[in-house]
Amino acid sequence: MNYQKTINTLKKSILFSVIFLFSSGVNAQKVLTLDDAIQIALKNNFDILVAGNDAQIDKVNNTAGNAGMLPTVGITGSGSYGLSDTKQKFYPNTTTDYSSLSSTSLSAGAQLNWNLFDGGKMFVTKNKLNEIQALGEIQYKDKVLQTLYNVIAAYYDVVRQKQQLSSINVALNYNKDRVTIAQAGFNAGSLVKTDLLQAKIDLNVNTESAIDQQYTIDAALKTLNQLLGKNADESFEISDTIPLNYSPDKADLLQKIDRSNTSILGFQKQIEIAQLALKENKSLYLPTFNVKAGYYLSQTVNSAGSTLKTSSAGPQIGGSLVIPIYSAGETKRKTTTAKIETESAEYNLQNAKLQIRTLLINTLTEFDNQQRLLKIESENNVLAKENIQISLERLKLGQTTSLEVHLAQEDYVQSNTRLINFRYNLKIAETKLKQLVATL
Repeated sequence: MNYQKTINTLKKSILFSVIFLFSSGVNAQKVLTLDDAIQIALKNNFDILVAGNDAQIDKVNNTAGNAGMLPTVGITGSGSYGLSDTKQKFYPNTTTDYSSLSSTSLSAGAQLNWNLFDGGKMFVTKNKLNEIQALGEIQYKDKVLQTLYNVIAAYYDVVRQKQQLSSINVALNYNKDRVTIAQAGFNAGSLVKTDLLQAKIDLNVNTESAIDQQYTIDAALKTLNQLLGKNADESFEISDTIPLNYSPDKADLLQKIDRSNTSILGFQKQIEIAQLALKENKSLYLPTFNVKAGYYLSQTVNSAGSTLKTSSAGPQIGGSLVIPIYSAGETKRKTTTAKIETESAEYNLQNAKLQIRTLLINTLTEFDNQQRLLKIESENNVLAKENIQISLERLKLGQTTSLEVHLAQEDYVQSNTRLINFRYNLKIAETKLKQLVATL
């Protein structure tokens, strides 16, 4: 009998294990790491895709032909047919009338046009196209960095909200203990009913908070999905911790910012482009020389007259020289405008450097403050937890009121919230510092 009972127990255990593993496999969700999220964003984020296309357009436009350095070759052709009544009078007094005289004319040729000299403008334009392509690559990198910052912030916001839900659940467990203690104390006559009622009220309030917090988590997940180019309702699990292992070097960051920050590099490139645009406009003061060459065929056929058919074929070559004398002030206007735009680009760079350095220093200060606050709150959280535990023990012994336990619980929940937010803010400050020096 004991042997059979052991066998039956073993069968039940195996069946339970199979059911548990099956249900776990059905309900399990893929864990999305931060690295996974970043890789998905780099592939699917629409802002990055558009920025990539913009950079690709700048690359496609950067050709010698677009700068005007290469010749153009084309095939030309034309034809016409005419019908007319013609009357001719010859010396001394002879006339000839042609009724419904038809004339057919056809021509074709291959033509080359080449601007051999334009004051050096074509070479300046090619350099400008090089710089525009380089600017497009910088702007693409800037968009990638901004998107990665947003993805990291959104990812850890989900982690923060999940941690907040865990904090609420801890409070719920304390609430349940309070209700149990208050009920037992009320039944024994050692606690008044208001203690029991307050414990139940707090339990209901924290239950509502847990429901609201789940909604907040869902909203944060939708925001993350949007950044990843995924459907809003796609679900997945993420990690539940925020790693904090970064130690910024202020001197190193200040040294790197000018040569690494994408905004500063972009404004520097805009100055170079504006300077090249100024050179382009100055080249309009110089002469231009164009050469044209080709091979041409033509034929004209008349139905009557002294010339019935004319044909010609052969190569042709020619050139044109244009020396600008007066352009109604247009060249001067363009040159003056280019100078002003170059000056504005320099102002923009100075302003960007000032703003970004200020942002860097402020972020370093924020990082330091959050680090200090986190250290203080970590100690405070240990005290708050011990306080709530002591208060519950005192409630069991009838040595305190439910109000004191309520206050201790509120202190603990608020400490948890501050602790979670300090960790999140510290991670965001770290991410911003890395974005500013392009090391994300």
